[in-house]
Amino acid sequence: MTYSSRMNELFGTLSDGTAVHRWTLERAGVRVRILSYGGIVQSVQVPDRAGRAGNVVLGFADLDGYLAHPEPYLGALVGRYANRIAGGRFELDGRTYTLARNNAPNSLHGGERGFDKHVWEVTPVEHGVRLARVSPDGEEGFPGRLEVSATYTLTESGALRIGYEAVTDAPTVVNLTNHSYFDLGGSGDTGGHELRIAASRYTPVDAGLIPTGELADVTGTEFDFRRARPTGSGYDHNFVLDKGVTGTAEEVAEMYDPVSGRVLTVATTEPGLQLYTADHVGEPFAPGAGIALETQHFPDSPNRPEFPGTVLRPGEVYRSETVYGFSVR
Repeated sequence: MTYSSRMNELFGTLSDGTAVHRWTLERAGVRVRILSYGGIVQSVQVPDRAGRAGNVVLGFADLDGYLAHPEPYLGALVGRYANRIAGGRFELDGRTYTLARNNAPNSLHGGERGFDKHVWEVTPVEHGVRLARVSPDGEEGFPGRLEVSATYTLTESGALRIGYEAVTDAPTVVNLTNHSYFDLGGSGDTGGHELRIAASRYTPVDAGLIPTGELADVTGTEFDFRRARPTGSGYDHNFVLDKGVTGTAEEVAEMYDPVSGRVLTVATTEPGLQLYTADHVGEPFAPGAGIALETQHFPDSPNRPEFPGTVLRPGEVYRSETVYGFSVR
């Protein structure tokens, strides 16, 4: 197994005395730091076109920063259901389940204490770490005892691969993602980043950011990123990836910073990508300080049978994979 010399260190302690550790992965000139608290990707150091290393994700230097500012979900492993569920409720097999309405009147990113606010058990694996926990039946209103893991590894080329797995003892819904905000220039301003997304459609939303059910054509709209262009601002929308659900991760997006020369590619098995330009990320970050590219199933899918399904049943295995690649040009 290959790890850095500082692979595991104490990062802080929660008020109940629980220790939080930080794991460092290094390979092919890329250094990634991951926290046991919330599965957070704290930093990703990659070189620019001049070979100078810099952090390309938003994060805090200490645990207190994450505890004081939980709302942005900086770098976090989000679940049991990423994104929004309308009215904080859904029906499954004839039974209605009520969730925390932490984004009133909707449920967002797993509720009041989602996966991002738990300390995960960490086990070293080759070129990475595996994070695991058990989400008990009824946690945040979701049915079923869910055994879930997320494995973070660095590939031979220095790409960050996140592979998710979950099993349940009762029918439930699952939708996991990573909520990193990328700032490829490290300047705190991503307005000049150029973005391409392989999506011919997106899901329009109502005032509460809940999909209307329409899969709208991006042609001639501000949602057309099929050719790379500056990201701008004002986005918190799900893009319907042309490839759909796939068994292996396929490239769906590329972001480029002309100043530093850094390039980020995103490959995933997921059918959707939520583009959030962080217009309301909150202090201490300015609007537009980072861009989140959340690979996931669509918002409110449990209430939209026409969307790709998110139901997991006993005997099935939830699997999802996303790969973040880094290069320069």
